[in-house]
Amino acid sequence: MQPITVNLLHWYDSHHRILPWRISPREHLAGVLADPYRVWLSEIMLQQTTVEAVKPYFRTFTEKWPTVRALAAATQDDVLRAWAGLGYYSRARNLKKCADIICSQFEGSFPSDLAELKSLPGIGDYTAAAIASIAFDLPIAVVDGNVERVIARLYALATPFPLAKPEIRTRMQAITPNARPGDFAQAMMDLGATICTPRRPACVICPLNDNCRALQTTDPEFFPVKAQKKEKPIRLGAAFVAVSTNNEIYLRGRAEKGLLGGMAEVPTTEWTARSDGKTGLNAAPFPADWISAGGISHVFTHFELRLKIYTAEGVHKHASTDGWWVKVEKLAGEALPTVMKKAIAAAIPDAFARKGKYE
Repeated sequence: MQPITVNLLHWYDSHHRILPWRISPREHLAGVLADPYRVWLSEIMLQQTTVEAVKPYFRTFTEKWPTVRALAAATQDDVLRAWAGLGYYSRARNLKKCADIICSQFEGSFPSDLAELKSLPGIGDYTAAAIASIAFDLPIAVVDGNVERVIARLYALATPFPLAKPEIRTRMQAITPNARPGDFAQAMMDLGATICTPRRPACVICPLNDNCRALQTTDPEFFPVKAQKKEKPIRLGAAFVAVSTNNEIYLRGRAEKGLLGGMAEVPTTEWTARSDGKTGLNAAPFPADWISAGGISHVFTHFELRLKIYTAEGVHKHASTDGWWVKVEKLAGEALPTVMKKAIAAAIPDAFARKGKYE
């Protein structure tokens, strides 16, 4: 093994993070294999999400559905409800599709072949590499955001992102060992998350400080070099929070395809990532005594959404036809994305604090 690899694995054996989806280095060295289901589930959840945010969702999912067969037996609505609040909801839909295919075409076992893994819904280059490396001990480079930062600093790469990505992958592959490749991949992730951080990296205690060109020649914080970001466009729309005489909120389902597909929502106008929706009362879903309840803002990956919020109380339930009504105290049981929770909270500030949230 190369000195970088040896030093990092030695550090990882003593300083690895304890995570609910991970086996320890000691267990791995004793012959325990990582569960591909737990590796896959955690990697899907961790996309665009922090470790601390994922932990409770991972525990909930694995308690409800401890195996891929159990997940395949669940309904998409149940999966979306359990996912609500984690964001990027296409991941949840692909999670269910992937579980179905693994059970129907692979007899309930994850394939170890990289091409077969990438053929599954929701599994791209990174996730396939992570599963192959961590669950099957294949010497394949695993490159997430933390690894990109570590490699960029180790080799002082001057090429700006995203143009530097191919070179980073090549560099990572060159130091990935044949023995313990999964532990090495996780060690690189842990190093980036705990020591080689974006700001104020702890270079003094870094196990690779003797190998780091950025530390030897300049300031590691200069790396990775990033191209100037474009400002996110702002999209406009309106949301309508109707409250019945029985203190129920009117919800409806979003289309299966597209942003927030298959999730629940209060009625909104037809905004998209590329176009505004109507913002006035003339877009209300049905006649009622609508009044303004202010507005909210929510940032998606590619745009910022600003919604005007309208609310109406004492609405007769026969006024609507294409959705359903749910008690305010039962809202937490619905598959509501964060932007819809914000909209409801603007109209009913204590909606998600009422008794019943955790029932």
